[in-house]
Amino acid sequence: MMGKITFYEEKNFQGRSYECMSDCSDMSSHMSRCQSCRVESGCFMLYEKNNYMGQQFFMRRGEYNDMHCMQSMGMMFDNIRSCRMIPFHRGQFRMKIYERENFGGQSNEMMDDCDNIQERYRMSDCQSCNVMDGHWLMYEQPHYKGRMMYMRPGEYRSFRDMGMSGQRFMSMRRITDMC
Repeated sequence: MMGKITFYEEKNFQGRSYECMSDCSDMSSHMSRCQSCRVESGCFMLYEKNNYMGQQFFMRRGEYNDMHCMQSMGMMFDNIRSCRMIPFHRGQFRMKIYERENFGGQSNEMMDDCDNIQERYRMSDCQSCNVMDGHWLMYEQPHYKGRMMYMRPGEYRSFRDMGMSGQRFMSMRRITDMC
């Protein structure tokens, strides 16, 4: 299933628009700003900076007529510079989280959502991980609150090296919906 998102320069789906059905590392050539968007199908990760950097926000099917109002849902930035389509995953989910960078310290393998790693695993921090199966969202606070980071299959040796300096991840959720 393909994803489709349309970005608009003005609130309430007005002004110049840009339709996207795949990853876009630099939206500045298509539009100067984004004040609203409509996700027609699929799920997307929006980024505050080019090349999928900076703060991130997860978007599922729906209409978002004022991006400034998204702050109540956790979006902490007011412009979008890049976006990534999240493919739908069928099958199991597996991720191994590590207390320290470079896969050091205590580790735990997860196959389902975890709303608080401190309570479930007695881990005070998560600084690296290996995503074996599925697509995940990691949150800086327990109970899926605060800034988030999208993790697709791969090894992540250091969140600090990914521009997440000083950020701790305390809860993880699988992206299971087709949006």
